[in-house]
Amino acid sequence: MADPSPGSDGPYRPGYELVAEQLLEYIAEQNLRPGDRLPTEQGLAEVLGASRNVTREAVKVLAAIGRLSVRRGAGIFVAEASGGLVDDQFAHFRPTSMNDVLMLLDYRTVIESETARRAAGLATPIEVRTVREGAQSSLTAAQHDDALAFARADEAFHDALGAASHNVFLRSSVAGVRRLASQSDVLLFHGDAPGSLEVAARQHLAIAEAVAAGEADLASELMVEHIATTRTQFERKIRDRLFNLGDRAAPGAPARPSTGAGPGDSSQPPQTSAS
Repeated sequence: MADPSPGSDGPYRPGYELVAEQLLEYIAEQNLRPGDRLPTEQGLAEVLGASRNVTREAVKVLAAIGRLSVRRGAGIFVAEASGGLVDDQFAHFRPTSMNDVLMLLDYRTVIESETARRAAGLATPIEVRTVREGAQSSLTAAQHDDALAFARADEAFHDALGAASHNVFLRSSVAGVRRLASQSDVLLFHGDAPGSLEVAARQHLAIAEAVAAGEADLASELMVEHIATTRTQFERKIRDRLFNLGDRAAPGAPARPSTGAGPGDSSQPPQTSAS
């Protein structure tokens, strides 16, 4: 998806996306935990001031990214933790909140820089090869502009570093944080990359070579730089998006989505696959 220039007509945010944000805020305000039951679709529509159709689409997309669980005949529930160490702590992570995304990136910097440092000191030859393969696969995908293949290679690269750290808690934390980050990719960017895939891939390669050479400090520094680049890209894209949304909004328009039929009601949520 092209990043619109400031002042141009930006992409219209579909109603389900706005309601999904409000639904996550409602879960946090009510202090609901994994396994807690939510109102029915009609009840949620009334609480959020939205139509039932757009509320249904919001529930679908939140279920697709693992935040809700819809059980036929039973109702809508806050999704149970999937086993990652950060799931309980970040049960109320808001993937469309700039503040939450930046806090998550701060946490990721701490966890992944130490993971890279330990990988450089502890990786076996086979683990080094796996890290390098993940990095090279990410570059190949980037050069072919294949975002889906890049996402798979990116996950494999970071997981290989986690395995090479020889610390199951670090590896689990990295995986959990990246699951949360993927929620922002879906809701904010509709799966589109927030920045240059090739830049990220070449950073992967540099980290892989530092790990292969046993350069622990360098591997850690390169990972910090890698995540700082991601942070800059996220900040720019989120702010550009908000700028364009502000241009599209009429003065004095209500913050809540319209309850009537409109462009947002007819838009379908992005198709996502389980990660």
